[in-house]
Amino acid sequence: MSLVAQYSNDALQAEGLMRDKLPRHVAVIMDGNGRWAQQRGLPRIEGHRRGVKSVRVIVEECARLGLGQLTLYCLSSENWKRPPNELNFLMSLLEQYVIEERSEIMRQGLTFAMIGRRDGLSPGVLREVQKTIDCSRENRGMQLCLAVNYGGRAEIADAVRALAADVAAGRLNPAAITEDDISSRLYTAGMPDPDLLIRTAGEMRVSNFLLWQISYAEIWVTDKCWPEFRRPDLVAALRDYASRDRRFGGLKG
Repeated sequence: MSLVAQYSNDALQAEGLMRDKLPRHVAVIMDGNGRWAQQRGLPRIEGHRRGVKSVRVIVEECARLGLGQLTLYCLSSENWKRPPNELNFLMSLLEQYVIEERSEIMRQGLTFAMIGRRDGLSPGVLREVQKTIDCSRENRGMQLCLAVNYGGRAEIADAVRALAADVAAGRLNPAAITEDDISSRLYTAGMPDPDLLIRTAGEMRVSNFLLWQISYAEIWVTDKCWPEFRRPDLVAALRDYASRDRRFGGLKG
């Protein structure tokens, strides 16, 4: 499957970027959709609709930059506390997005994945998500991963249950459990940990997102709400990431 054309090294340098300084995996907490709408006298659901435009732009830009994975926090397990009409709209919007973007995912040669608990998601969403996972399985481009009905604590609890079952069945020695054993039982098994976590709308918290995986991620926050987030904001985040000294607990050599 053909890939979207990636930026040349000259094009990257014109933006102040270098290919070897780009993160392999970017994760995004897409915050502020409802706030953006309310500030403009619009219903909250309009903010979610406008946010899809930002998703389209950022997915293609990350693919053109040659990133390995982009993970988007679409719906947290705590978001079920929101009004039913907003939740119904979010489910409908997600199903529509997966259907409408399937051809773009294939054109860009992306692989598609979804993490989170399937309980509570509509049959239509599950059906269309699986179709897109299946049809993009052989692609070799960037992986686009949507976190839906996702919670970091729930993910870790599910991993602990899986480990406990293996111990009870005699397949695993509890004294020999390693970090890799835990990672292999997370929803993200086989995926690289995020190098960069972007959060919009100025909130200074990680909101139960990829708690295990972001242990050494660089965090970049912008006051812009997600519907306003565009390519220049992504480039600013990547420039800032490239300027940081990532020591992973060690000393600079």
